[in-house]
Amino acid sequence: MNGPEIRVEFAPELRLFVPRARSTGTALTATDGVSTLGHLVESLGVPLTEVGALLVDGREAGPGHVPSGGESVRVRPVEHPQRVPGAPLRFLLDVHLGTLARRLRLLGVDTAYESTDLGDPALAALSAAEKRVMLSRDRGLLRRRELWAGAYVYSTRPDEQLQEILDRFRPALRPWTRCTACNGLLRAATKEEVAQQLKGGTQRSYDVFAQCAACGRAYWRGAHHEQLEAIVERAVSRSAQGH
Repeated sequence: MNGPEIRVEFAPELRLFVPRARSTGTALTATDGVSTLGHLVESLGVPLTEVGALLVDGREAGPGHVPSGGESVRVRPVEHPQRVPGAPLRFLLDVHLGTLARRLRLLGVDTAYESTDLGDPALAALSAAEKRVMLSRDRGLLRRRELWAGAYVYSTRPDEQLQEILDRFRPALRPWTRCTACNGLLRAATKEEVAQQLKGGTQRSYDVFAQCAACGRAYWRGAHHEQLEAIVERAVSRSAQGH
């Protein structure tokens, strides 16, 4: 693309997407009088899912604005909490975010996840069909136009990933209500109903059980319960503080 240049300044949170702007926060890019501002921002490396307000010479503009040479653009990050209008807040995670998916389900957040790689086109189509926010570290996937909505997961550490998503979207938390394996809803169950899934020690030691209404998996307060309870307590406390 050859033509007059515009100056694009990125907020600090977005500079990781634009190697050429990491030191100064600013990149120069050519315009052709046809390409939209949204296209230019994405061509520089920033998925539009991560873009909040766009300011052109100090005035707010939409991603459909066609820039002219000499304009100065500021790209701001998405505001927190981010609101996704038009549907209940629920998520779809790609194959690389399995731990995050299980932790969101632990907190009662509606979270779809497949342990096999469906491929970007299928994931984007599922996001649109079920109106789910696509969570991924794949920038190419987040640039697909079919997506209902999307968000880049910045960290590679599950604890930080969970904190990111809770801070960004502030989903309602209903801990211990979803199956961490399939996302189905849990119901109270008797020992007799889940007996076939229990080993001898478990059957003797526990009397309170839940069972997934979708896949039938049984749950009880086993050896890892304290670790899971700590995750829930941190998330609920942070949510109550408005972070």
